[in-house]
Amino acid sequence: MEKEVQLEKDKNNTKSESEEIWFRCSACQELIYRKDFEKNFKVCPKCDHHFRLGALDRISFLIDEGTFEETDAGLRSVDFLGFKGAKTYLVSLKQAEEKTKLKEAVITGIGKIGGKPVAFGVLDFDFIGGSMGSVVGEKITRLVERAIENNLPLVIVSASGGARMQEGVISLMQMAKTSAAIKRFSQGNKPFISILANPTSGGVTASFASLGDIILAEPGAFIGFAGPRVIEQTIKQKLPKGFQTAEFMREHGMVDKVVHRKELKKTIIQLLTFLTEK
Repeated sequence: MEKEVQLEKDKNNTKSESEEIWFRCSACQELIYRKDFEKNFKVCPKCDHHFRLGALDRISFLIDEGTFEETDAGLRSVDFLGFKGAKTYLVSLKQAEEKTKLKEAVITGIGKIGGKPVAFGVLDFDFIGGSMGSVVGEKITRLVERAIENNLPLVIVSASGGARMQEGVISLMQMAKTSAAIKRFSQGNKPFISILANPTSGGVTASFASLGDIILAEPGAFIGFAGPRVIEQTIKQKLPKGFQTAEFMREHGMVDKVVHRKELKKTIIQLLTFLTEK
């Protein structure tokens, strides 16, 4: 009996170890060796599908090692409306913190990309869908203001479902707040490079994410305001194939360039060099 129990434990351990080494791509269903996947910037080596990245991974991939200094890390959302739904806002916040190990859906700070100082912000979709509430709007606005004060280029990576419904109209006000900050920034001589990851939608798309001097997007990223189902129901028409993908947006002028993740840092460095050096 003890031998059978041990064999079952060994079997479960082997399965667990195997799952840690290999996993199946959600796009092409091919098995992927995890080490190759990590080396390939979390892009499927078989079909080139770009998996979603967390904010900490983005910082690791884009910011020069050891140069990032986070700002406004202590700001946290509160349930000022006493929101009640399937679960309370406070429960959603607690679960998001446990899942991501972050305090909010955005990390902001000052760092270097290719040795060039930048004001950098990145949204994490795993934190309540990367939604923009009062704290996200405040942190983005403060980041922009620091970029103005220190005459730094601004780089923001967006991945969001839009405004945070648990904060009602206060979340919608962040669209105007962040857009006004970008307007002030645009009066200087440094560029704002906006990077749209999968997905970038709702109030984030309708505000600062679409106001970049240069707008880059990752391959296959969903970009739009409302979802395709809502649009089709509204206009009573079938949408064209590939509608609201990064490639479609590039063809129709909303995105300047679709850039593979492994080329993203190099592209940003080239843009910073061209747009900031005399």
